[in-house]
Amino acid sequence: MSFIQNALALIVTLGILVTIHEFGHFWVARRCGVKVLRFSVGFGRPIWKRIGATGTEYVIAAIPLGGYVKMLDEREGPVEDAELEQSFNQKPVQQRIAIAAAGPLANFLFAILVYWVVFVVGVQAVKPLTGQIEKDSVADRRGLTPELTIVAVDGKPTNDWSEVNLQLIDRLGDSGSIRLATQDTDGASREFSLPVSDWLSGERDPNPLQALGISPWRPAITPRIETVVEGGRAEQAGLAPGDLITSVNGIQVETWDALVQFIQASPEKPLDIEYRQLESGDTKQTMLVPESRIVNGDSQGFIGASVDVPEWPADKLIEISYGPVDALWEAVAKTADMAAMILTSLKKLVVGAISPDNLGGPITIAKAAGQSAGFGSEAFISFLAHLSIMLGVLNLLPVPVLDGGHLLYYFAELVRGKPLPESVQMAGIRLGMMLLGGVMLLAIFNDFARL
Repeated sequence: MSFIQNALALIVTLGILVTIHEFGHFWVARRCGVKVLRFSVGFGRPIWKRIGATGTEYVIAAIPLGGYVKMLDEREGPVEDAELEQSFNQKPVQQRIAIAAAGPLANFLFAILVYWVVFVVGVQAVKPLTGQIEKDSVADRRGLTPELTIVAVDGKPTNDWSEVNLQLIDRLGDSGSIRLATQDTDGASREFSLPVSDWLSGERDPNPLQALGISPWRPAITPRIETVVEGGRAEQAGLAPGDLITSVNGIQVETWDALVQFIQASPEKPLDIEYRQLESGDTKQTMLVPESRIVNGDSQGFIGASVDVPEWPADKLIEISYGPVDALWEAVAKTADMAAMILTSLKKLVVGAISPDNLGGPITIAKAAGQSAGFGSEAFISFLAHLSIMLGVLNLLPVPVLDGGHLLYYFAELVRGKPLPESVQMAGIRLGMMLLGGVMLLAIFNDFARL
């Protein structure tokens, strides 16, 4: 079921973003008087198509990994004299620049619209309140304590954990100090400087908070089982919904997190479990052997059981909302910050400050889309906005075959007063295709490595 959900989420996600991107090209091309022959969402064999009133063929194709707008162009085939003025290559270079830039611009505008709606409607988020601080970690050595609210990272305000994480991700591969501004429960302000060196540069799927030794605050969860997986190790050991785990190997456990630590650290190792049944109140003992699974290259224990998560306390939540005008400025700022972070991350990938193992392809996008869809509409549209910004930034890179490569050629033409030689353009396109093909193969390889 998860595979089907992820696949559908991928198709919907890419369908929306590709349609928005290509519509940007389409809309500006039409305004510039260019005849559009085909508007395709997807590649390959059409599974649906129709002809519009202006003669444009609208297509949904079988391979949902992109799309294109095909315009009338003398370089791609003969054009009748009566239609020459509608040919793309006959338009002034300024108009061709506008058409090429319109796709990425549409992606940015979509993200701004999504963030504006979210900010106007309002969103409930979790306060960035520190929980357990790992002993001897960099956070512990610098004096961080539980129940500090992180109000800024490197001088940039942070309202919730997502903003904290984004600011920390922006520091991956850096050396120096990460500055955390905090407030304690009495409102007193403190600032901490956490030293880092080539921070997490070689890590796959890095966890910045964990690397600093910081755990987000979470309400204490009693280790009482809510559900068990049929045929799982918990059921095999005789555990049932309602059972309260009281000790593991003679060590008392009071929270679900403590129980999980025991289980994850003991793949295929027997654990002596003491538990109390809900209905009878009887205390019993059993032998439980967690199943071993590989997570991020390490073996972890699983037992096939879940817990009932309590409601989050109201004082640990924050409502983020703005008026229509302020929301617009916040949406623009968030989109700009996200675009800048993506560019910084790409630069770090190129210079080796971030491991190329972090590149992801269609499978990674499908999993992320499926997870965000499972969290609700708000999470999914925010994920769409993030991916839309990424699509816009990547398409503006000065790589031939991308929109940015076309823009590079057109700006060169604007400066020279004439197009670049055809041989130069074709050589650039071949190089760009090789580069993109290599990156795509690496991303797909990483996808399967994560599986």
